[in-house]
Amino acid sequence: MTTTAPTRTADVCVVGGGPAGLALALCLVRDGHRVTVLEQSARFDRSFRGESMSPDGVWLLDELGVLATLRERGLLTVERLEISEGGRPVLRTEFDRFRYAQRFPMEIPQPTLLRTLSEAAAEHDGFTLLRGQKVTGLIEDDGVVTGVTHRGPDRPGEVRADLVVAADGRYSKVRGMAGLPATVRPLERDVVWLRLPRPDGWDPASYRIRLDGDRHALFIPTHPDDVRIGFNIPKGGLRELRGDGIEALHRRIEALAPELSGPLRETVTGWAGTTVLDIFTTEVERWSRPGLVLVGDAAHTLTPILGQGVNHALIDGWTLAGLLEAPLRATGGRRRALVDTALLRFQDRRRRAVRISRDLQLRQERAFTLGGRVAVAARSGLYRALGSSGRLQERVLGRAYFQLQPQLGA
Repeated sequence: MTTTAPTRTADVCVVGGGPAGLALALCLVRDGHRVTVLEQSARFDRSFRGESMSPDGVWLLDELGVLATLRERGLLTVERLEISEGGRPVLRTEFDRFRYAQRFPMEIPQPTLLRTLSEAAAEHDGFTLLRGQKVTGLIEDDGVVTGVTHRGPDRPGEVRADLVVAADGRYSKVRGMAGLPATVRPLERDVVWLRLPRPDGWDPASYRIRLDGDRHALFIPTHPDDVRIGFNIPKGGLRELRGDGIEALHRRIEALAPELSGPLRETVTGWAGTTVLDIFTTEVERWSRPGLVLVGDAAHTLTPILGQGVNHALIDGWTLAGLLEAPLRATGGRRRALVDTALLRFQDRRRRAVRISRDLQLRQERAFTLGGRVAVAARSGLYRALGSSGRLQERVLGRAYFQLQPQLGA
C-alpha cells in the first residue's frame, strides 16, 4: 500500500536554517506570516562557520531583539584590528573611533546564534522548523515555483507556499534546481582552520592578521577563551601539506605566531582538529524567478576576509522581510505580482552593498598573495598609511563594517 506524502502549507518556505533563513523567518513570523524552515542538519552544530559579526550585524541583531540574549549566552567583543608584516606592526585601528551606536565587531558561536534566532521565532505561532530534511525538488505551476518536496529520516513530504527562499548556502542545491546560473570564481588560496586555547597574555579583544611575504594567517578571539586560526595554502594544496606531516603545520603557524607554539603543539597533534575552506566567490546574475528567491551565500558567496558572509546573510533576511511584509498581506492574483516585484526590488537594493564588500575582499586577497620584495614593501606602506589616517580608515574600513546603521550625529 502506498501512502501520500504529507503536505504542509505556508506563506513562505525557507530552505536552510542558517543566519539568512532564520533572520528572515523571525522577521516574517513577528509580522504574523506563516513560515516553514527546512534544515538539512539535525542540530545547529557548525564549527568554523560565520562566527565573526561586524558592527552592522550586531546592530541588526539588536533590531531583531536577540542581542541581549546572545550577550547572556556568551560572546566576545572585539576592540581593535592589528596587522603585522614580517613580525613588525604595520596597522592598528581601534573600533572605538567610529561614530556608530554599535561600533565593535563581536564573535558569536554560530550554534548559539542559530539557536537564539530559532527560539525567538518559535515564540510566534506561525513558525515551523523541520530538521533533518533534504529538499528533493521544486513544485511548479505554469513556470511559477509553488513549493518544494523534501525527505526526512522517516518519510517524504512537501511544503506548498507563496514563496520559496533558497537559503541553503554556498553550494546551494535549490539554486541549481531553479535554473539560476552562477559564476563561480576560485581564488588562489584555500584556508586551513583550527582552534586552540588562547595563551596567557594574549589580548582577547583583538583581531590579528600576520603576514610574511605570500603567507598569512588570521587569529580570531573565540568564545569563551580560545583563538581560531586560519592560514593560507595554495589552492588544492592540502594533500601536499599533509604529506609533510603535522610538524609542517606547526612550523607554518609558529613562523607567524611563535608565542602560540606551546598550546599549538599540545592541542593540535593530528589533522582531526582542522578543517579546510575552499575559497571562491559566487556571482548570480538573477537572484529570483517567479515564486523563488536566493539569499545569503546562495546568492553571493564571499571570502572570509573581514567576516562579511554572515553579516550580509542577516541583512538579506531582514531586508527581504521588510519588502515582503505588505505583498504577503495582499490577496488573489495581486499577491503573486506584488511578491515577485518585491523579489526584484530585493536584488536591486542589496546588490551594491554586496559588490562593495566583494571588491574590497578581492583587493585584500590580491594583496595577501604578494611575495616579491618590492610588492611586499608597497603593501606594508599602504597598511601604514591606512593606520595613520583616520580619514582613510573611515573610507576603507568604514565601507566594510558600516553599510547599514546610521552614523551618530549625522
